[in-house]
Amino acid sequence: MKAIIPVAGTGTKLRPHSYSQPKALIPLAGKTVLSIIIDQLKDAGIEEFVFIIGYLGDKIYHYVKDRHSDIVAHFVGQEDRKGVGHAISLAKDAVKGDEVLITLGDTICEYDIRAVLKSPHSMIGVRKVDNPGDFGVAEIDKNGFIESVIEKPSIPKSNLAMVGIYKIKESSILFECLDDNINKGLVTHGEFTITDAIDCMIRKGVQFGSFKVDNWFDAGNKDTLLKSNATLLKKFGKEVKASKYLNTVIIPPVSIGEGCVIENSIVGPNVTLGEFTHLKQSIVKNSIVGAYCSLYDIVLEDSLIGSDTRLKGETRSLNIGDNTSIDLG
Repeated sequence: MKAIIPVAGTGTKLRPHSYSQPKALIPLAGKTVLSIIIDQLKDAGIEEFVFIIGYLGDKIYHYVKDRHSDIVAHFVGQEDRKGVGHAISLAKDAVKGDEVLITLGDTICEYDIRAVLKSPHSMIGVRKVDNPGDFGVAEIDKNGFIESVIEKPSIPKSNLAMVGIYKIKESSILFECLDDNINKGLVTHGEFTITDAIDCMIRKGVQFGSFKVDNWFDAGNKDTLLKSNATLLKKFGKEVKASKYLNTVIIPPVSIGEGCVIENSIVGPNVTLGEFTHLKQSIVKNSIVGAYCSLYDIVLEDSLIGSDTRLKGETRSLNIGDNTSIDLG
């Protein structure tokens, strides 16, 4: 079993942060989106990974090599981003016919991974959503098997969205369908999709089971990232003693990186601070602040602050990228 993780996207909805940092490496609950996914799959017994990299791919490469040296990692470049289906097709030589678990690099899901891996069938993760037209949609029979799939339908026949997790036993057929769709120029909404490849597999007789995803944490934009951070802090956040910091109140859940200096401040709830960040005479709640930041005399709420940033001033809700210096007066 190999895991395929596409992480080549530019993360346009997370700009300005994604100008200097891949979306998968945005900090979340004291970790990163990618590290949470890798740890989750390692715990289930997967040891070999294929990362599809592109935009800022060198940062993904070095992060995995530095932080996850215990896994077997393959890196495949996607120079032309033509969709998730195209990205996965590039992993063919690395997969070599093995079973695969495909999980998108910007979405964290909670589900019974071991049960999915043990299933005798290929499997697709689904969850009920209010806006199925924004997703790939699956129709499921009474036994939980998938009858049909369609990408972002204008009139959805189901409210079950495919959340971006696919266990494929018949990987050779998957790659045949992907290659066939690409050679024919079969695009949906301007991209080669994995949904069209799965539709092809179903028509070839491959049987797909379905499994329900318990929780789904999206890191696609600032608002969903902050909501995911708040929820995951309850899961990953550790007890932080306010006595470590001068005249400071800590309201859990929070995650405070190593080397932080905090004085005369209130931190929390739902706050992630990167390592070696300095906070003085400030209040920060429901926010993510990167590493090596300096915040002085400021109140932040619902904010996403990039690394190596200097902030001084008034109450604000901010979305600021890396290497920024702002004096709000």
